[in-house]
Amino acid sequence: MSLTIAEALTDAARRLREAGVGEARREAGSLLAHTLGRDRAYLLTHDDEAPAPAKLSLFRGLVERRAAGEPLQYVTGRQEFYGLDFEVTPDVLIPRPETELLVETALGVLGGHASPLVCDVGTGSGCIPVALLHERVDACALALDISPAALQVAGRNAARHGVASRLTPLVSDCFDALRAGVWKATRFPLIVSNPPYIAGRDIAGLQREVRDHEPRFALTPGGDGLRVIRRLVSEAPDFLEARGHLLFEIGFDQHEAVSALVDPRTWTLLDIHRDLQGIPRVVALRRKE
Repeated sequence: MSLTIAEALTDAARRLREAGVGEARREAGSLLAHTLGRDRAYLLTHDDEAPAPAKLSLFRGLVERRAAGEPLQYVTGRQEFYGLDFEVTPDVLIPRPETELLVETALGVLGGHASPLVCDVGTGSGCIPVALLHERVDACALALDISPAALQVAGRNAARHGVASRLTPLVSDCFDALRAGVWKATRFPLIVSNPPYIAGRDIAGLQREVRDHEPRFALTPGGDGLRVIRRLVSEAPDFLEARGHLLFEIGFDQHEAVSALVDPRTWTLLDIHRDLQGIPRVVALRRKE
């Protein structure tokens, strides 16, 4: 006898709970809704229906992947960010809600610029530039990443949200690809980045979903976690317009160390914006003339 939706959810939630997954019932619902191609409201109003055996088999496979520690977002291949639905794969970092503060700050900076060209360093899924271009229909962006696989995901997300014609993906280790060729003389009013910033010593203490499944190069540069941030602060002036802005995300305990990296002869430190938890999160620098 085939299980009903309610029974399938109960069994899945029990399996996830036993595996140590938090909010097991909610995650079971997300997985079943994804499997059936329905929303969660459908599960509530049709809980006595019995999904097809093939769907139940697929659902059980997804539940086992989640129980083994694979992040929900990789299992479903989706994550919401800034009100948009993004494809995510194990080639890219899963977009976090706190990174939306970087987008909001960038939109504020761009308020005085017509048809701006933005550079995103370490674009991953492309969530930052795609969100910016979705909000600013006159803007264009260059998306840099060292990973060709990540850039493929970013390109698909740009196409999904109708901004592909305004987003240029480019394989680059930080700014290296801009030092020659067609982009050599380009100067940006705004450079943004959510760089890898977790210290190497902190990786072992991360949640298993993050530690064991998200791309290590997108999480940490090793050492004290500041190697890429040092490059951003030291190299970005070469690619910014006079009084152009550099915005980047930092870790919860890094604001003092990052502030010490800012050369006042080159930069004006405008602010270190705090996220909704009150954690210093987004550094805002303006290049001096």
